[in-house]
Amino acid sequence: PRCGGAMWRGAAAGLLCLAAACLLRRGFEPRARLLRAAELRRYRGAPGEPGLYLALLGRVFDVERGRKHYGPGGAYSGLAGRDATRAFASGDFTEAGLVDAVSGLSPAQLLSIHRWLSFYRDNYEPVGKLVGRFYDENGAPTAALREVEAAIEEALKFQAESEQRKQQFPPCNSEWSSAKGTRFWCSRQSGGVQRAWAGVPRRLFSPGQQGSSCVCVRSTGPPWGQPHSQHSHSGDLDDPQLQQFEGCPPLAEQCVLPP
Repeated sequence: PRCGGAMWRGAAAGLLCLAAACLLRRGFEPRARLLRAAELRRYRGAPGEPGLYLALLGRVFDVERGRKHYGPGGAYSGLAGRDATRAFASGDFTEAGLVDAVSGLSPAQLLSIHRWLSFYRDNYEPVGKLVGRFYDENGAPTAALREVEAAIEEALKFQAESEQRKQQFPPCNSEWSSAKGTRFWCSRQSGGVQRAWAGVPRRLFSPGQQGSSCVCVRSTGPPWGQPHSQHSHSGDLDDPQLQQFEGCPPLAEQCVLPP
C-alpha cells in the first residue's frame, strides 16, 4: 500500500510511514544469495560450521559479531540457524515458539518485530533471503510477507495517530484515597507530555473502547489542527468526544470525585 497523505496525519506520522516503507520495501536489499532452511541450519556457530546466521521475516543476517549472544551457550542461541520471527514478538524461546509463523500477533507484537528488524539492519550484515514462508524460489516476496508488511504499516499508522492524540489530549495526573476519593488534575507535564499549557480535566470517550479516560484539554486558542480558525478560541473544549466531570467547575485545573 502507498503511504499517502490521506492515510497519515501530521509530520510525525509521515516520517514513520517513510521509515516503514524504507525498511520493509526499499531499505532491505541483500545480495542475491538464497538459502534454504536446511542450509541455514548449518549456521549455528558450532565448531566446523561455516558461520553464525539468523533470519527474521525471511531476511538472513550474519550475527557473528554477536557470538556471545547467538553462539552456542548464548542466551539467544535458539535464534541461530533459523527464522524464529514469532519469538521476537512473543518472547517464547521454546521449540514451539521458535517459528516463523506470525498469524494472530497483536499490533504491539508486530511493532516489536519491526523494531528488531531495524536493529538487525542497523547492526548486522544482511547476507540473503530464506526460501520459504516469506520468499519464494526466486527470492521474490510471498503473499505472506506482503500481508505482514501491510499489518506492520497499519500498526505504525495507529501508533503515530495515538501519539498525536496523546499530544492533543495528554492524560491527567490522578490519585485516590478511601477518605477523599479520586483527584484528577492537569499540569504542563501531566501524562509525560511537555507543553506550554496545563489544560482542564475532561472525560474522553474513544470510538470502539468502553468507558472513558481522564485527559487534559486545552481551553484557549483555536482548536487542534486549525491554527488560523476564527470560529472558536476555547481550544478543544468543544470536541464531541469529551464530557465534563459532573460537579467540577468547567475551567478548573483539578477535579475531585467523592468516594
